[in-house]
Amino acid sequence: MLKLYGGARSRASIVQWYIEELDIPYEFVKLDLQAGEQRKPEYLTINPVGKVPAIVDGDFQLWESGAILLYLAQKYGKVTLSLEENAKVAQWVLFANSTLATGIFTEASREKETPRLLTPLNEIFERQPFLLGDEFTVADVAVGSILAYINIMLHLDLSAYPAVINYIKKMSERPAFQKSIGAGG
Repeated sequence: MLKLYGGARSRASIVQWYIEELDIPYEFVKLDLQAGEQRKPEYLTINPVGKVPAIVDGDFQLWESGAILLYLAQKYGKVTLSLEENAKVAQWVLFANSTLATGIFTEASREKETPRLLTPLNEIFERQPFLLGDEFTVADVAVGSILAYINIMLHLDLSAYPAVINYIKKMSERPAFQKSIGAGG
């Protein structure tokens, strides 16, 4: 059975959201991050960096939330994508974990980066319901989770981005989101 390692209020909830969307059986192994369980030798054999999330799927081990999302999409996703479609998905997952998260959650750059990042997203969501069109994908988990964390952690005024607000609402109402991020991760 797939094992997801994480802690309270960690990026593991992003992976958990996608696992719930895929409706695959898994075990959530909750590490006490405050007590440093992620730095114990038995966990370091799974992730030598000592961070969460990580997964163990049979004999396969993987860490880093974006890599895990892409792996799960390819192994358990319901749709087979072309090379180009997979590249677009990877583009959005990498954007979420690096560009969007850094721009929004780094206080020094937030004021400059927020309009630069949210304006094009708002335009996309004015045209279509999801990042890649009419279908929910792992790209929406990656980007949607970061956007949802804006409301949960920062409480920024997003009124200039009504389509982004609507997208966040739509993502946060998904049952799988409610079981993961919405439950406090």
